[in-house]
Amino acid sequence: MDQRELVERAGDGDHDAFAMLVGASVARLEAVARLIVRDEELARDAVQEAYIRAWRDLASLRDPERFDAWLHRLTVNACLDAIRRRKRRPIEVELSPLMPPITGDSSAHIADRDQLERGFRRLGADQRAVLVLHYYLGMSASAVAETLDIPVGTAQSRLHRALTELRSAIAADERQPAEPRTVVA
Repeated sequence: MDQRELVERAGDGDHDAFAMLVGASVARLEAVARLIVRDEELARDAVQEAYIRAWRDLASLRDPERFDAWLHRLTVNACLDAIRRRKRRPIEVELSPLMPPITGDSSAHIADRDQLERGFRRLGADQRAVLVLHYYLGMSASAVAETLDIPVGTAQSRLHRALTELRSAIAADERQPAEPRTVVA
């Protein structure tokens, strides 16, 4: 059974069809949500809220072919709503890539990942959302625009601004002197 048929059946109230749609996307959406909200439990709650909204509003989805983009938009909006409801506080999250890690110098990979994580921490939720959709999920600027329900030009400028902010944050982090360490003999 293809996705279009599952979406149509779920839109008609078929719980099993909706469960199959959820099973196919839950890991990807949870990864996206964790990157945006920076809290594992809040990410799960946001994804659950997106699925609740999807079930409730699925019958109003005009084009079943757009289900994935629509579900991404619901997830991003649920993440942004969760962040607005909760006071901002720094939270540590382990990034779980969708693809297996690249083999090579593992210490360099760890250092790069740590540097990126420190820069990512300095970005706002809206900036993280556009970067996650474009670079982590591989969406084009037009797909990001559709997902966030904004014009393509706005998506491109937000992406550019977020990337500039990330680069600045990483550069600022590199300029900070390392904290002195004491060695106990």
